[in-house]
Amino acid sequence: MTSKHKKTNEKELKTVDEIQPKKDGFIKTFLWALFCAVILRSFLFEPFHIPSSSMYPNLLIGDYIFVNKYTYGYSRYSFPLGLNLFEGRIFKNTPQRGDIAVFRLPSHPSINYVKRLIGLPGDNIQMRDGTLFINDQEVKRTFEGDALEAEIKKKFTFQKYSEILPNGKKINTYNRDNTPQDNTGIYTVPAGHYFLMGDNRDDSQDSRFLNFVGYVPEQNLVGRASIVFFSNPNSIFDLSEWFKTIRFERIGKALN
Repeated sequence: MTSKHKKTNEKELKTVDEIQPKKDGFIKTFLWALFCAVILRSFLFEPFHIPSSSMYPNLLIGDYIFVNKYTYGYSRYSFPLGLNLFEGRIFKNTPQRGDIAVFRLPSHPSINYVKRLIGLPGDNIQMRDGTLFINDQEVKRTFEGDALEAEIKKKFTFQKYSEILPNGKKINTYNRDNTPQDNTGIYTVPAGHYFLMGDNRDDSQDSRFLNFVGYVPEQNLVGRASIVFFSNPNSIFDLSEWFKTIRFERIGKALN
């Protein structure tokens, strides 16, 4: 072998020796980052996108929220794929009336829903002429004026109300029309279940629809919505408008 070929081979070997540690280092970094992401998503915070107007005026179409996973403790639905590793909840904390909660839809557990927790186990819930009654006590509401929502496909004018729940929590709700869900029978929340409703009362498919949502089992609760970390009504793929429509005023908004 000539000295020229020998030098070439040594150079090639050196190049391979330099590349391999870099490749191994990248794989280790990627796996470590993936592991941290899974831990963060499973035990601390999980991001969700709001696709509908059912929680107006408090959550808007295009909001991206973080859900606090440890507030209620952990169930099978706290973890990726929802594997049935155990029943019920561990490190359980009792949800509070008025929380904005993300849960797995009882009729289709692969689907996430976000609504406000209205009824606790044993409560009687009823709507009468658009007014909420909890355990036969009227939830007092105050008319705050009309609101035109231009971002909803059909521009609707809503009546905005402030309501005070039995635990003193004040929330804002929308009403629009006289709909069947404005006048209901009495819903008695079973043990180990919760009753959730959208803040946009006339445009929300929630626990009032027993055949689709109904009473939500405790283990189906994923966590409590805590903050809006980004907001844009346009698709991320519509770059021509996307940067123009970012709602900077909503970024960092704490959810009540």
